Amino acid sequence: ASTEPPLRIGLFGGTFDPPHRGHIEVAADVADALDLDQVLWIPAGQPPHKSLVSAAPLALRLEMTCAVVKADSRFEVSKIEVERGGVSYTLDTVRALRENYPGTILFLIIGTDQFREFGTWRNPEKLLEFTELVVMDRGGQRGQDYVPEVEDIGQVHFVSVGQVDISSTDVRLAAHNRQDLSALVPTKIAEIILREGLYAD
Repeated sequence: ASTEPPLRIGLFGGTFDPPHRGHIEVAADVADALDLDQVLWIPAGQPPHKSLVSAAPLALRLEMTCAVVKADSRFEVSKIEVERGGVSYTLDTVRALRENYPGTILFLIIGTDQFREFGTWRNPEKLLEFTELVVMDRGGQRGQDYVPEVEDIGQVHFVSVGQVDISSTDVRLAAHNRQDLSALVPTKIAEIILREGLYAD
């Protein structure tokens, strides 16, 4: 029997408050570039670095993320951080996923800002034992100006992603101002935002 190559799984974490078209685009760009079989969208329970409380309740962030992954057959939602509760540390999440997905190759997808601060994360060297790093490179910088102070950073993939000029802040502001959201989020997300009156105040 032919041995199947190991599954390649991207880990795409965020508050997703709300998830938007930009998230879909960069996740698809990374999946295309690295030939990923799957991208797990991981809504944060309570991220350690964002002192701000999320604007939308966790259940609704999860519902919106579940809706947004329908955009691409490779996308799936992982509730691992949501169900664990408490502060979410990436190391704990990746370690648990490593156990849940034995024999796969995991790719942790982060932005250039996160990569720049990678040396300040909890136990970055340990994290690199479980996963390869993928840095979404919007400006084509290839990380020259933001290599973190980590010994032997191991395997890092710089992936050029589309220049997406959408942020969750933009969506929240547009919703607050009762503007049309169709260019920013998929229809289903707009429906949830309107149904729940999210970001209105």
